[in-house]
Amino acid sequence: MKPLNLLITTEFYYPSIGGVQEATKQLAEILVSRGHQVTIVTTKLKNRSKNIINNVFIKEFSITGNWINGFKGEYQEYQDYLRTSNFDVILNYAAQQWATDLMLPILDEIHGKKVLVPCGYSGLFSPIYQQYYENMKKWIREYDACVYLSNNYRDINFAHKFGVKNDIVIPNGASQKEFLEELRIDIKSILQIPYNHFLILHVGSHTGLKGHKEAIKIFKRAKITNSTLLIVGSNEGSCFNSCKRSELLNKYNPLIKYLGKNIIVTELSREQTIASFKTADIFLFPSRIECSPIVLFECMASGTPFLTTDVGNAPEIINWSNSGILLPTDHNNGYSYVKIRESAKVLEKIYSDNEMRDNMSKFGFNKWKEYFTWEKIAEGYEGLFYALLKNVSLEKLKTENPWKYWNLTKEA
Repeated sequence: MKPLNLLITTEFYYPSIGGVQEATKQLAEILVSRGHQVTIVTTKLKNRSKNIINNVFIKEFSITGNWINGFKGEYQEYQDYLRTSNFDVILNYAAQQWATDLMLPILDEIHGKKVLVPCGYSGLFSPIYQQYYENMKKWIREYDACVYLSNNYRDINFAHKFGVKNDIVIPNGASQKEFLEELRIDIKSILQIPYNHFLILHVGSHTGLKGHKEAIKIFKRAKITNSTLLIVGSNEGSCFNSCKRSELLNKYNPLIKYLGKNIIVTELSREQTIASFKTADIFLFPSRIECSPIVLFECMASGTPFLTTDVGNAPEIINWSNSGILLPTDHNNGYSYVKIRESAKVLEKIYSDNEMRDNMSKFGFNKWKEYFTWEKIAEGYEGLFYALLKNVSLEKLKTENPWKYWNLTKEA
């Protein structure tokens, strides 16, 4: 088949770090490896020195803001770029940020097929986004397809509620190239974690919403010994200092020291982070808001069982993988709040049950390898793009496509 000329728009891209950045980087680089030309539109970063990274073209704009807060910078230049572009397919990755929001009012002026990956509509229940989501009822109808990461979350349910039927589900994943590589570094040695310690991992940015504070509370309350809680994230963000204070105070707490418990808050390289996934005994993720957490797929890929709040489509990922447990969770105004005392009991149970952890590890890894590698996910997007260009209906694609990808998440 003819190679495609593709544009992916995303607020931030590598070397910026985050779930959306990882997803778009994986998709772009795999699609390039399959013979397509891929351009990324994204925010200009001081630490990005090249405009071609791993054969992916980077088109930078100095823009900030979104539809609600307004735009600053080269937003008119960006809209002109879109109007004069000649891509086969344009993929907008994530709503509520400038790279998508500036395209929404001019969708009918842009050539090529248009696809939106909403990534959860995090502001759906916020009063300030009321008009935005009133307009979204119309905007999503103008896309040739909307890709949802889950069969049952607020973004796809929003579309179904208002009778929009251009939906298709393609989940997140984890990299086969990264996670099938042999482990070459000893993360316990690097971080001076005792080899007999039970390693509990959390990976997430210090936004204040990823559950760092809650993870620390659960860890401290749990009646477990000889254990380390490792929190990995960039050395910035609203909760970084409080996490570091907890790490410091932990070292001088006589009871915690007596129990052999330790907290480490650090920033690691990608290779070291993957080594942490592969070395950890359990992943603890009491996040407050997510869409479809990539870290849970990375747990599957590393064979690491996970404990997570009922956030995003975590229940669905657990159902697909049989490798996770939901923590007791309350919900309020679109946010998830873990129950500390009850969750500490869950941690205690899995800490003491080696057989349960081993079974969860095997189930998760096998399901990931069969269904949820980024290589398979990228193939799903590629199949969608070709179908749209041939004007194949999404319903026909989902029911008659010989690859049958569209049913895999239900089968899994």
